[in-house]
Amino acid sequence: MKKSQLAGWMAGAAMLVAGIAGAQADPIRFALAAEPYPPFSVRQPDGQWTGFEPDLIRKLCSDMQAECVIEEVAWDGIIPALLAKKVDVIFNSMSITEEREKQISFSRPYYDSPTVIVAPKALDVSATPESLKGKAIGVQISTNNSNYVKKFYEGIADVRYYDTQDSVNADLAAGRIDLMLADGLGVADFVKSADAQAAGLVVKGQVPYDPVFGRGMGAGLRKEDQELKTRLDDAIGKLLASEDYKTISAKYFDVSVAPKQ
Repeated sequence: MKKSQLAGWMAGAAMLVAGIAGAQADPIRFALAAEPYPPFSVRQPDGQWTGFEPDLIRKLCSDMQAECVIEEVAWDGIIPALLAKKVDVIFNSMSITEEREKQISFSRPYYDSPTVIVAPKALDVSATPESLKGKAIGVQISTNNSNYVKKFYEGIADVRYYDTQDSVNADLAAGRIDLMLADGLGVADFVKSADAQAAGLVVKGQVPYDPVFGRGMGAGLRKEDQELKTRLDDAIGKLLASEDYKTISAKYFDVSVAPKQ
């Protein structure tokens, strides 16, 4: 091989190695909805994210020896942001459902939670369509809960869809709706709040399981990112089997949130 050819080959190889190293150094971008969802995710005034899911993100990234950053995205645009490669992982209490799996892949589940009805204690309601006939039901849009409400109660009850869970909570506490369907863990702190207590709000019961609720909460990824999915699956599996998972979840919940599968 001539010196000029050898020099050209070595320069090309060096550029390739540098490119690979640069690609490996790129941080994994985890997406959280900009809207606060305590105790799962809350953005502090200094820009730092706290809560159950940010804690899990940091632990998983440490275990994977990966540099990660948290990006905030509006909830209703979070899947488009993933598909447009603006972020790499959705880690925001997203249920694993067949409908979503048509667009994206999911990691193994990292937690699970029931859907509950929250209403004034004096209101006699249950999850049956007959009980909710004519009632004003609030629910956050683009969630499995809204899919459930649409499937069983639309046309029977006065269903009202909201952009954020905070807006649903506020209208229920103000008496502008009769009840809401929401994630049981997500509203646990709200039910204990002064506003909820003043309005006499309580958890009236759990909604029966339906396939629209999916198979637990998982990290959403692009279908082509199978290597990242494998890394996350492995890290989540090890974390679930560790005392670290129990320690992190105990900071935020009084009950086990570990997925059933």
